[in-house]
Amino acid sequence: MHAEVPGARREFIERFADHWAAVGASRLEGLIAGYLLLDESDGVGALELSDELGISRGSVSTYTRQLVERGFVRRVRKPGERAHFFVMDNDVWAGFLAAEQEYLHNQRRLAETTLPLVREGGRSWERVRNMRDYMTWLIEARLPSAWEQFKKERDDPAP
Repeated sequence: MHAEVPGARREFIERFADHWAAVGASRLEGLIAGYLLLDESDGVGALELSDELGISRGSVSTYTRQLVERGFVRRVRKPGERAHFFVMDNDVWAGFLAAEQEYLHNQRRLAETTLPLVREGGRSWERVRNMRDYMTWLIEARLPSAWEQFKKERDDPAP
């Protein structure tokens, strides 16, 4: 990473990328996400991301596209500019929860359709049943609405 990114900020971005990569994602993608998480502008261009993070424009293109597809980043336009710019929403985590809910529903449907195909009481039946019930448990926890309630209480505490 280039020296243009101040020390504490650079350290956060590097650590964020390490955590991002620890769950199997690309470290370069984590660098971009970490950079955008700290960005105060109305959008960062690919050239700035490439220069500031010391990664190729091709990698920036690949990983910003993936971040956009997964809802972590939005592509925006600036008046008079031909290039795209990238921003992270103020509550990217709510978008993450929404995408996670879709994943959970899809996994539960898969388990529900698979359960009748395996021998009841067998090892695979137990694993698939646990898959279905785990997904159900997470869905019923209503994490997106709980997150919204938490933010409401945090931002508007009772007197």
